[in-house]
Amino acid sequence: MSLANRMALASPHITAICVEANEFPQLSNQFRVRGVPHTVINRRAAFVGALPEPDFVTAVLEGAGVLVEEPHDAPSGPTTEISA
Repeated sequence: MSLANRMALASPHITAICVEANEFPQLSNQFRVRGVPHTVINRRAAFVGALPEPDFVTAVLEGAGVLVEEPHDAPSGPTTEISA
């Protein structure tokens, strides 16, 4: 199951739709899909490629317009604090 689907299961504020790009060429053209995975957020932002989970969540939140801040005393590693 994709991370987008897991996020949608975890929150009623998130909806995930997975589309097979080869089976829906008009939709692929509309969103200018040139590589997969191609993630589109609210039809306004997008990114291509598989990202580690913390980076994926950050990219989705930023694409949705949610402020994402790094903690001031950040420990080493991929931990991100999210403020909304």
